[in-house]
Amino acid sequence: MPKLWNETIEEHRKAVREAVMDATATLVAHHGLAAVTMSRIAEDTGIGRATLYKYFPDVQAIILAWHERQILRHLEQLAEVRERTVGGAADRLGAVLGAYALILHDHEPTVDTAALHRGEHVGRAQHQLTGFVTDLIAEGVGRGELRDDIAADELARYCLHALTAATGLPTRDGVQRLVQVTVDGLRRR
Repeated sequence: MPKLWNETIEEHRKAVREAVMDATATLVAHHGLAAVTMSRIAEDTGIGRATLYKYFPDVQAIILAWHERQILRHLEQLAEVRERTVGGAADRLGAVLGAYALILHDHEPTVDTAALHRGEHVGRAQHQLTGFVTDLIAEGVGRGELRDDIAADELARYCLHALTAATGLPTRDGVQRLVQVTVDGLRRR
């Protein structure tokens, strides 16, 4: 096939996948996971059901793909926060942990979403996130801003685990206090 034809097909496939992911996101946001059906996605995107089945074998595959996209967007968001935050390593770490805690706070876990968080894609993302935070901590240790008596990867795991408490806090102010207490525990004494 000519190169232009291949590029056009790839662009079309990508556009179909994005339309399906966008429709899924809208359905989940307004009606929950139970509202995501092949029929509803086909209707909302204008893509025939037969075509939809060529891209995804079932609704579970769509939901997993949508969830993976959400997680990747969160990781991109955290990288952007790190890049645009001025100041020292501790400042960047605090900004990233604050953004992460707000992501956790703003996404209420449900019985439906709990099953999604056991997927391989979540494990990969968690590993990437831990490495990301470990690198920030190591940078802070290297600059003398953060404690060096505990390994950076252990501190990263502690921070991420501590911030899961953000899901149960009633206010964003409470989330910010949680982040502050967590970052203060990392500072060099």
